[in-house]
Amino acid sequence: MIEAFKRIVRRHWPSLGLRTILLLTFVFVAALPGVGALFLRVYENTLVRQTEAELIAQGAALAAAAGLEWSDEKVPSIETDYVPEPPSIDLRMTRILPERPPPRATNTPQNHAILAWSNRLQPVLRLTARTTLASILLLDPRGRVLLGPQPRSTYEGLPEVQSAIAGRPATLLRHNDAYRSQYAFEWLSRASDLRIHHARPVISDGQVVGVLLLSRSPRALFVGIYEDRGKIALGIVLIFATLVILSGLLSRGIVRPIEALSVATRAVAWGGGAVPAPPTTAAVEIQALYRDFGTMAEAIDRRSRYLRDFAHAVSHEFKTPLASISGAVELLQDHPDMAPGDRERFLANMAAGAARLTHLVSRLLDLARADMAEAAEVTATDLQPPLRHVADAYTGSEFAVRLELPQRLSSVLAPPNVIEASVAGLVENCRQAGASTVRLSARAASGFVELMVRDNGPGIPVGDRERIFEPFFTSRRVSGGTGLGLPITRSLLRAYGSTIELDSQSDYPGATFLIRLRVSSVPGAPRDQFRSTASTQH
Repeated sequence: MIEAFKRIVRRHWPSLGLRTILLLTFVFVAALPGVGALFLRVYENTLVRQTEAELIAQGAALAAAAGLEWSDEKVPSIETDYVPEPPSIDLRMTRILPERPPPRATNTPQNHAILAWSNRLQPVLRLTARTTLASILLLDPRGRVLLGPQPRSTYEGLPEVQSAIAGRPATLLRHNDAYRSQYAFEWLSRASDLRIHHARPVISDGQVVGVLLLSRSPRALFVGIYEDRGKIALGIVLIFATLVILSGLLSRGIVRPIEALSVATRAVAWGGGAVPAPPTTAAVEIQALYRDFGTMAEAIDRRSRYLRDFAHAVSHEFKTPLASISGAVELLQDHPDMAPGDRERFLANMAAGAARLTHLVSRLLDLARADMAEAAEVTATDLQPPLRHVADAYTGSEFAVRLELPQRLSSVLAPPNVIEASVAGLVENCRQAGASTVRLSARAASGFVELMVRDNGPGIPVGDRERIFEPFFTSRRVSGGTGLGLPITRSLLRAYGSTIELDSQSDYPGATFLIRLRVSSVPGAPRDQFRSTASTQH
């Protein structure tokens, strides 16, 4: 069900620009308060409570005047304690009662004092109702109508009247069956067909001498909006102006830099141009994206150059043995009666060329595995055991490996087999270069252990020092060297965050190689960083 809905949405989802998405998002967020105020009855509930507050104020003032009119005291005592009556109506929670029923007729005669009192109050109530548009009825202490359209009747059974007779003001919501819709969207308003009824006791000398029954329809929602149209329109204009300004700022900080980066990326993809510097007005994340794209472009360019040079070197290395094999095959085909000695010589050349190709392919596979090596989760490794294995394996009557290691040395984050293979490859190179002694020493550095491999051989010529880590560069091609040993070693070490370099500043005779291994007690770079480095840098 959900997947079907998602497919429909994806099929009909429009292609929108980032500016459009930002603007629509801002408009939606800005409209939420207004929509919530309309549909969650917030504004309408405020209008209803405002009408209730007006009825409470009118009732309190009229009840105070009526109480003074009833009392014989010209200067009554007034309590100093304030007793506010906040509105209590809530459209979401207050129960709505049916329309107020008509009063019941009654023939019980009224007290002449009460009638005279009501006659004195009649002008005050009518003038008040004329201004406030509220319906105001005056009842006696039993709920009988004194001033109203239906005298000689009673509202004694109404709950609000009973509460007022008991001395407690009461406000209720009732339906207004006489109401007729006047607006097209009036169905959105819940209070359109309601009427607020407020009953307030008239108290004199501590006794309830009458009840004021006030009622009025609340301000309609759309009438209230119309009355406040100026404020609402100004608020809408200010909101949209703010949205336009924010959209412009975000466009300068996000959209424009992304568009510029897109153009630069296409240029880089076609082999021209470079990723520009990030704009100063761009967001921090966009600036970081520019830097990341720049780093990626440099890595791609470096990798492309490496692959081009590597392919050229491979073709050059394969060309010589292939030419030798092809020439020998051609000669054997052209001279089937070749002397046995010559045939054996050509066959030997073909075998040597094939062996050379086999060795090159094997070393290329080793280099590819080293380039793509991923740093596994390794525990701390003690340098002493793998270095002692190398020393024991190579030390003999004419060649010696000397260990000059300190008593205490930090453990490193590299597998023992990688350390042993790297050092053994360097020692083998030293032996083949004519050295008789290789010294292995180590020292602590900042977050690393520096392992030095030094021999007493003739050393590396100055002109070759910059190229010894290039694939296929070797000075022992005649004796079968492939020039892949040092590149393989460097790639293996790089997979674990370690490095190898030629120490050209060393005063020690011969060649000195410096291997820097990460210390296990110092947090290293993330594993992904080692993988990326191992696969892109050469």
